[in-house]
Amino acid sequence: MSEDELTNNEENQNLQPLVVEKQTVEEIISEEVAKEEDLQAKLNELEKKANEYLDGWQRARAEFANYKKRVEREQAQTYQLASSTVLKKFLDVVDDMERALKNCPPEIASSEWAQGIELIYRKLISIMESEGVIKIEADGQLFDPNLHEAISHEEVEGYTEGQIIEVVKQGYLVGDRVLRPAMVRVAR
Repeated sequence: MSEDELTNNEENQNLQPLVVEKQTVEEIISEEVAKEEDLQAKLNELEKKANEYLDGWQRARAEFANYKKRVEREQAQTYQLASSTVLKKFLDVVDDMERALKNCPPEIASSEWAQGIELIYRKLISIMESEGVIKIEADGQLFDPNLHEAISHEEVEGYTEGQIIEVVKQGYLVGDRVLRPAMVRVAR
Protein backbone atom coordinates (compact mmCIF):
# COMPACT_ATOMS: atom_id res chain seq x y z
CA MET A 1 0.00 0.00 0.00
CA SER A 2 1.14 3.34 -0.81
CA GLU A 3 1.59 6.02 1.67
CA ASP A 4 -1.44 7.92 0.38
CA GLU A 5 -3.63 4.89 0.65
CA LEU A 6 -2.38 4.26 4.13
CA THR A 7 -3.13 7.81 5.16
CA ASN A 8 -6.58 7.62 3.56
CA ASN A 9 -7.24 4.34 5.30
CA GLU A 10 -6.20 5.79 8.66
CA GLU A 11 -8.40 8.82 8.09
CA ASN A 12 -11.32 6.58 7.24
CA GLN A 13 -10.76 4.64 10.41
CA ASN A 14 -10.54 7.88 12.41
CA LEU A 15 -13.73 9.13 10.77
CA GLN A 16 -15.66 6.01 11.70
CA PRO A 17 -15.38 6.60 15.46
CA LEU A 18 -16.22 10.27 14.98
CA VAL A 19 -19.42 9.34 13.25
CA VAL A 20 -20.18 6.84 15.97
CA GLU A 21 -19.34 9.44 18.57
CA LYS A 22 -21.49 11.96 16.71
CA GLN A 23 -24.44 9.60 16.79
CA THR A 24 -23.80 8.90 20.43
CA VAL A 25 -23.64 12.62 21.20
CA GLU A 26 -26.88 13.18 19.32
CA GLU A 27 -28.45 10.31 21.20
CA ILE A 28 -27.11 11.67 24.46
CA ILE A 29 -28.41 15.16 23.64
CA SER A 30 -31.78 13.75 22.66
CA GLU A 31 -31.88 11.68 25.86
CA GLU A 32 -30.89 14.72 27.92
CA VAL A 33 -33.57 16.83 26.23
CA ALA A 34 -36.12 14.09 26.92
CA LYS A 35 -34.98 13.95 30.56
CA GLU A 36 -35.15 17.73 30.82
CA GLU A 37 -38.66 17.76 29.35
CA ASP A 38 -39.67 14.96 31.73
CA LEU A 39 -38.18 16.83 34.69
CA GLN A 40 -39.89 20.06 33.58
CA ALA A 41 -43.24 18.20 33.37
CA LYS A 42 -42.68 16.74 36.85
CA LEU A 43 -41.70 20.16 38.17
CA ASN A 44 -44.84 21.72 36.68
CA GLU A 45 -46.96 18.95 38.20
CA LEU A 46 -45.34 19.40 41.62
CA GLU A 47 -45.75 23.19 41.44
CA LYS A 48 -49.42 22.68 40.61
CA LYS A 49 -49.82 20.34 43.60
CA ALA A 50 -47.92 22.75 45.85
CA ASN A 51 -50.25 25.58 44.78
CA GLU A 52 -53.27 23.36 45.46
CA TYR A 53 -51.92 22.51 48.92
CA LEU A 54 -51.17 26.17 49.60
CA ASP A 55 -54.66 27.17 48.49
CA GLY A 56 -56.21 24.46 50.68
CA TRP A 57 -54.06 25.48 53.63
CA GLN A 58 -55.00 29.15 53.23
CA ARG A 59 -58.70 28.24 53.05
CA ALA A 60 -58.44 26.07 56.14
CA ARG A 61 -56.64 28.87 57.96
CA ALA A 62 -59.32 31.40 56.97
CA GLU A 63 -62.10 28.99 57.97
CA PHE A 64 -60.42 28.46 61.33
CA ALA A 65 -60.07 32.22 61.89
CA ASN A 66 -63.77 32.67 61.08
CA TYR A 67 -64.68 29.78 63.37
CA LYS A 68 -62.59 31.28 66.16
CA LYS A 69 -64.28 34.69 65.78
CA ARG A 70 -67.72 33.07 65.72
CA VAL A 71 -66.98 31.09 68.90
CA GLU A 72 -65.67 34.23 70.64
CA ARG A 73 -68.83 36.13 69.61
CA GLU A 74 -71.04 33.31 70.86
CA GLN A 75 -69.14 33.16 74.15
CA ALA A 76 -69.50 36.91 74.60
CA GLN A 77 -73.23 36.69 73.89
CA THR A 78 -73.59 33.78 76.32
CA TYR A 79 -71.69 35.71 78.98
CA GLN A 80 -73.81 38.80 78.38
CA LEU A 81 -77.01 36.77 78.58
CA ALA A 82 -75.92 35.03 81.78
CA SER A 83 -74.76 38.27 83.39
CA SER A 84 -77.98 40.01 82.28
CA THR A 85 -80.03 37.38 84.10
CA VAL A 86 -78.09 37.96 87.32
CA LEU A 87 -78.06 41.74 86.92
CA LYS A 88 -81.86 41.84 86.45
CA LYS A 89 -82.23 40.32 89.90
CA PHE A 90 -80.18 43.15 91.42
CA LEU A 91 -82.34 45.83 89.78
CA ASP A 92 -85.14 45.24 92.31
CA VAL A 93 -82.61 45.71 95.13
CA VAL A 94 -81.44 48.98 93.51
CA ASP A 95 -85.08 50.15 93.23
CA ASP A 96 -85.72 49.32 96.89
CA MET A 97 -82.58 51.15 98.00
CA GLU A 98 -83.54 54.22 95.91
CA ARG A 99 -87.03 54.27 97.48
CA ALA A 100 -85.56 53.85 100.97
CA LEU A 101 -83.13 56.73 100.44
CA LYS A 102 -85.82 58.93 98.86
CA ASN A 103 -88.20 58.34 101.79
CA CYS A 104 -85.58 58.56 104.55
CA PRO A 105 -87.02 60.52 107.53
CA PRO A 106 -85.29 63.91 107.96
CA GLU A 107 -84.41 63.10 111.60
CA ILE A 108 -82.08 60.25 110.57
CA ALA A 109 -80.97 61.52 107.15
CA SER A 110 -77.70 62.89 108.54
CA SER A 111 -76.96 59.91 110.81
CA GLU A 112 -74.06 57.57 110.18
CA TRP A 113 -76.49 54.71 109.63
CA ALA A 114 -78.27 56.55 106.77
CA GLN A 115 -74.92 57.56 105.29
CA GLY A 116 -73.82 53.90 105.47
CA ILE A 117 -76.96 52.85 103.55
CA GLU A 118 -76.24 55.50 100.92
CA LEU A 119 -72.64 54.26 100.65
CA ILE A 120 -73.90 50.69 100.10
CA TYR A 121 -76.25 52.01 97.41
CA ARG A 122 -73.37 53.82 95.64
CA LYS A 123 -71.23 50.65 95.76
CA LEU A 124 -74.07 48.64 94.25
CA ILE A 125 -74.49 51.20 91.46
CA SER A 126 -70.71 51.19 90.90
CA ILE A 127 -70.70 47.39 90.54
CA MET A 128 -73.61 47.55 88.09
CA GLU A 129 -71.79 50.20 86.03
CA SER A 130 -68.59 48.13 85.99
CA GLU A 131 -70.65 45.32 84.42
CA GLY A 132 -71.80 47.71 81.67
CA VAL A 133 -75.22 48.57 83.10
CA ILE A 134 -76.32 52.14 82.36
CA LYS A 135 -79.52 53.99 83.17
CA ILE A 136 -81.93 54.83 80.39
CA GLU A 137 -82.37 58.60 80.42
CA ALA A 138 -86.11 59.06 80.04
CA ASP A 139 -87.30 62.11 81.99
CA GLY A 140 -88.54 64.75 79.53
CA GLN A 141 -87.58 62.62 76.50
CA LEU A 142 -89.97 61.48 73.78
CA PHE A 143 -91.47 58.04 74.32
CA ASP A 144 -89.54 55.25 72.58
CA PRO A 145 -91.26 51.84 72.75
CA ASN A 146 -87.84 50.16 72.41
CA LEU A 147 -86.62 51.75 75.65
CA HIS A 148 -89.76 52.68 77.57
CA GLU A 149 -92.93 51.00 78.80
CA ALA A 150 -95.90 53.34 79.16
CA ILE A 151 -98.01 52.70 82.25
CA SER A 152 -100.34 55.67 81.68
CA HIS A 153 -101.23 58.35 79.14
CA GLU A 154 -102.27 61.66 80.69
CA GLU A 155 -103.05 65.16 79.56
CA VAL A 156 -100.64 67.49 81.30
CA GLU A 157 -99.93 71.14 80.52
CA GLY A 158 -96.37 71.99 79.58
CA TYR A 159 -95.69 68.65 77.89
CA THR A 160 -96.07 67.77 74.23
CA GLU A 161 -97.76 64.62 73.02
CA GLY A 162 -95.52 61.58 73.47
CA GLN A 163 -93.21 63.31 75.94
CA ILE A 164 -92.41 61.46 79.15
CA ILE A 165 -93.88 63.13 82.22
CA GLU A 166 -92.38 60.96 84.93
CA VAL A 167 -90.21 57.86 85.30
CA VAL A 168 -92.02 55.51 87.65
CA LYS A 169 -89.42 52.73 87.50
CA GLN A 170 -85.93 53.32 86.12
CA GLY A 171 -84.89 51.39 82.99
CA TYR A 172 -81.43 50.01 82.29
CA LEU A 173 -79.28 48.97 79.33
CA VAL A 174 -76.40 46.49 79.13
CA GLY A 175 -74.35 47.52 76.14
CA ASP A 176 -77.03 48.20 73.53
CA ARG A 177 -79.50 45.62 74.90
CA VAL A 178 -82.39 46.66 77.11
CA LEU A 179 -82.03 45.00 80.49
CA ARG A 180 -85.31 46.46 81.71
CA PRO A 181 -87.40 49.14 79.99
CA ALA A 182 -88.16 52.31 81.91
CA MET A 183 -91.76 52.41 83.18
CA VAL A 184 -93.04 55.87 82.42
CA ARG A 185 -96.06 58.15 82.38
CA VAL A 186 -96.57 59.73 78.95
CA ALA A 187 -98.32 62.96 77.94
CA ARG A 188 -101.17 62.83 75.43
